[in-house]
Amino acid sequence: MQVQPFHLAIPVKNLELCRTFYRDILQCKEGRSSESWVDFNFFGHQLVIHQKDGMYNEEPVTNPVDGHDVPVPHFGVVLTWDDWQNLSKKLTAANTQFVITPTIRFQGKVGEQATMFFTDPENNALEFKAFKDMSQLFAK
Repeated sequence: MQVQPFHLAIPVKNLELCRTFYRDILQCKEGRSSESWVDFNFFGHQLVIHQKDGMYNEEPVTNPVDGHDVPVPHFGVVLTWDDWQNLSKKLTAANTQFVITPTIRFQGKVGEQATMFFTDPENNALEFKAFKDMSQLFAK
């Protein structure tokens, strides 16, 4: 099967605030839009933010993973190791408030990966990760 980009649509209360975050902080190119939604090229995938009131869980839900409280749900992408390092430095320099600071998991083991979690302005949790050896993406 040929891998295709995913499509994800998420609700936001403040369309302009989130538009600025995805466009200016994550540098996602903006696509089509209307008064109530905006398409973004989210690292080669289609992300759509829809202005929608009343669809928010104010209390974060987490699952314990390797000593961290991982936000659930969350979404993101797997970057190359160098791209992850560059994004990590950029977000740190921009004083991003991380849910889980940039870290290396399984160091020296199968599946060694870099990961970081943060939220957009509407508390949608994002994870960006990279694998030291991309062939180990699904390794056990």
